[in-house]
Amino acid sequence: MMGLARAEVSFGTRSAMVRRARCVLAAAALLAALASLAAAQDFGYRNLQGKVLGVHDHPISGAVVYLSNSRNNDVRTCITPNDGSYRFADLADDTDYTVWAAWKGGKSSKRVLSSFDQRKQVYFDLHISGKAARAGA
Repeated sequence: MMGLARAEVSFGTRSAMVRRARCVLAAAALLAALASLAAAQDFGYRNLQGKVLGVHDHPISGAVVYLSNSRNNDVRTCITPNDGSYRFADLADDTDYTVWAAWKGGKSSKRVLSSFDQRKQVYFDLHISGKAARAGA
């Protein structure tokens, strides 16, 4: 009978170890899932968008928007659609950027997106004034 009792105790201990191992694996899976969700939050990146506007804040279609990266002086561009909007996505948050617009010889003032600005979504409206903007209004 002693041998039988030991087998039952051993079986009971083994069952408890299996339950503990399952709990540890479940906790590890949960932590891995949370880590992947955190990575999906796009930490380290941000977006810049806005509109190019002329006289009386009318949107300008066909303006060229320039985005200059201060780290390597790379310049990206986009052309505004009818609503005058522009958008630059996935910008590194540890880099300064300068944005400006040009249209028919007119140019907006330059705006700087600083690496110290921690917003993930930044809005800059760019205003083109002068003869070019009046001609498009």
